[in-house]
Amino acid sequence: MTRRRAPFGFVPPERATATEFWVVRHGESTWNADGRYQGQTDVPLSHIGVLQAASLAERLTGQSFAAVYTSDLARASQTAEMVAERLAGPPTVQPEPGLREIDVGELSGLVVPDIEARHPGYLAALRADPWRTRRPGGESMEDLFARCGAAFETLRLRHPGGRVLVFTHGGVVRVAVGLALGGVPAHAWARLSVTNTSITRVLLGEGSGTLLGFNDDAHLEDLLEATEADDVLGQAP
Repeated sequence: MTRRRAPFGFVPPERATATEFWVVRHGESTWNADGRYQGQTDVPLSHIGVLQAASLAERLTGQSFAAVYTSDLARASQTAEMVAERLAGPPTVQPEPGLREIDVGELSGLVVPDIEARHPGYLAALRADPWRTRRPGGESMEDLFARCGAAFETLRLRHPGGRVLVFTHGGVVRVAVGLALGGVPAHAWARLSVTNTSITRVLLGEGSGTLLGFNDDAHLEDLLEATEADDVLGQAP
């Protein structure tokens, strides 16, 4: 059967073989609340983060997924466990270290004024090339894309035609968007706002992808805080 081409020649992934990922950023961590870079430092959820995760769990109650995966860092795995117990099944939460946040190296534990004082050269390089500039002693967005892209590919091949729930970090959500869109234009990464416990949906096939939904945080409407601070943008909450 001949596949119908979408406008401009784009061929969307085949639903029967592609994998739909629901990619969730973790709840607010204690370092998110302080505006501190954390990267791969293992930091727990704040009390606001626990409330955010509970709100997401309520929203997804009874939903069914082929599998649930999480970054092995506590802020993601705590969020995953709170949500998974309300899902149909409930499913086992499987750790996947490839879904860890970007490694920020020497920036871990610092706030933006500290970084401005100690690493002005890094910030200048980041403004000039946000894609390839590595955090001092850590990773660049290019490095993160390669690492997490490989993790998503492994999960895609493991669950063809399935719907998979992933708990991870702001930088990794941006990777998922990039995979869905076939890349993200230069300097556009910082324009992708990813709030805590927001849901981003992507459909990934072999060599193709589609962005189905981005940064859906409707379940947070009744909460007082939903920070956007993360280790890619370095914004204070």
